[in-house]
Amino acid sequence: MLKSISSSDDHLISLIVSSTGKLHLRQIHAVLLRTSLIRNSDVFHHFLSRLSLSLIPRDINYSCRVFSQRSNPTLSHSNTMIRAFSLSKNPIEGFRLFRALRRNSSLPPNPLSSSFALKCCIKSGDLLGGLQIHGKIYSDGFLSDSLLLTTLMDLYSACENSNDACKVFDEIPQRDIVSWNVLVSCYLRNKRTRDVLVLFDKMKNEVDDCVKPDGVTCLLALQACANLGALDFGKQVHAFIDENRFGNALNLSNTLVSMYSRCGSMDKAYEVFNRMDERNVVSWTAMISGLAINGFGKEAIEAFNEMLKFGISPEEQTFTGLLSACSHSRLVDEGMMFFDRMRSGEFKIKPNLHHYGCIVDLLGRARQLDKAYSLIKSMEMKPDSTIWRTLLGACRVHGYVELGERVISHIIELKAEEAGDYVLLLNTYSSVGKWEKVTELRSLMKEKRIQTKPGWSAIELQGTVHEFIVDDVSHPRMEEIYKKLAEINQQLKIAGYVVEFTSELHNLDSEEEKGHALTYHSEKLAIAFGILVTPPGTTIRVTKNLRTCVDCHNFAKFVSDVYDRVVIVRDRSRFHHFENGSCSCNDFW
Repeated sequence: MLKSISSSDDHLISLIVSSTGKLHLRQIHAVLLRTSLIRNSDVFHHFLSRLSLSLIPRDINYSCRVFSQRSNPTLSHSNTMIRAFSLSKNPIEGFRLFRALRRNSSLPPNPLSSSFALKCCIKSGDLLGGLQIHGKIYSDGFLSDSLLLTTLMDLYSACENSNDACKVFDEIPQRDIVSWNVLVSCYLRNKRTRDVLVLFDKMKNEVDDCVKPDGVTCLLALQACANLGALDFGKQVHAFIDENRFGNALNLSNTLVSMYSRCGSMDKAYEVFNRMDERNVVSWTAMISGLAINGFGKEAIEAFNEMLKFGISPEEQTFTGLLSACSHSRLVDEGMMFFDRMRSGEFKIKPNLHHYGCIVDLLGRARQLDKAYSLIKSMEMKPDSTIWRTLLGACRVHGYVELGERVISHIIELKAEEAGDYVLLLNTYSSVGKWEKVTELRSLMKEKRIQTKPGWSAIELQGTVHEFIVDDVSHPRMEEIYKKLAEINQQLKIAGYVVEFTSELHNLDSEEEKGHALTYHSEKLAIAFGILVTPPGTTIRVTKNLRTCVDCHNFAKFVSDVYDRVVIVRDRSRFHHFENGSCSCNDFW
């Protein structure tokens, strides 16, 4: 076929554009070299673009060799290569080519050059390189290019520099939905989650239809709601999706299932899931994982079996959700059975670190800590710090001091210790009254300059998120909250609530001092605020960034019984559904 190629450039370009594979392109390359058409700038541009940008899998080394054959590449040729590097595993080379281009005074870069170079910096996380490009954008007079400034925003967002991203956003002359979505994404990526909700509201109320939220905005807003546990706001986003007929998008439906699950509303998650016209493995995984974190282990297994009946093959994440469901519901035999089926190769998925972590958690909950330790030691891959932390958590629950000390030594070996690891060990020591060990460990933490992460709890009311920290005095209604908390404590004591002093990690002189220290934990303040401002019978939903302590867990159980409320607390690892004086976790978390 290639022997009969017409000398017409148009015919050759058409052949290049329609080429389907590397072998075909190599044949065309040979013809270009033999006929000297490689010197034709337009033909060369199309060939280089097809080779470096459209070929799957891409071959950046071959593209570089082709590019080097051009003694006088045009700006378009160079831009193509910079863009190709931005999509490769070696994006830094794209930035180097951009700098070489700038040194060539006869070939000044255009806004596209800067945009592709910025994408190279985003891919490599090179903030310094991005700052240099920002300076050149200013000196080159490209500040009126909205698309280029949007890419610059994306760089600052990727490098967790949200303040500079906001400054660039303010400088964009014509903001479209893409630039607004980059800002939303920036807030989400930089954990400015509440700002995402504020921005979504602002976009929704904009007069200009060009900046009204689209499907991408809704997707990001739902992720923010899931992170915050902001169910009411999530429902508002859901209503907006339905009003604007975005609901047929599979990714949005999947995210809605995930959002409702992570806000502790499995009935709504199931409602969305049940009405989906199409479900893929992501849909089923979202449902299984949601059932898992909410403590519905048997239902998660039923969903998994149903998925198999529909002929949908599970993925690694599906098994993480399934094994986690068995763990949270103490389904030891079922969890081990699925794990063994994975190891036998039945599903063609080898267990990864997450799967081993779930089984360690499962065995830890079943008080089989020695078996969990043996499993970790027998793993084919090297255990990471997360698996050791899982076992350390079980040591804290069951008071296995010696094993806890051994586990933390493994974490230290990995040079991955965090403040939370030492807090778990402190918990273990304090639960068995080893105050000398607590003092020693605190001294070690001070010596290593290890600082614990401050705990916070959040509660959403009418679309507004209220955050509390321990002993908080910043809330405008703090005086009323403290008064309500004192009243709650009095009612709970009458019902039999007793402070769990082992939750206080400081060796205070008296039980009175310990009780006072435990009284104003952040989740207690959030629950008191919820009771203060909502009508009787309203479900109280609290999101917490750390694992809830034993005393606060007991407190929430008594509140659910005495005040006849459903209290849902999402801590770092799972949901706790408190109702009629009991918790869905069966007092193990």
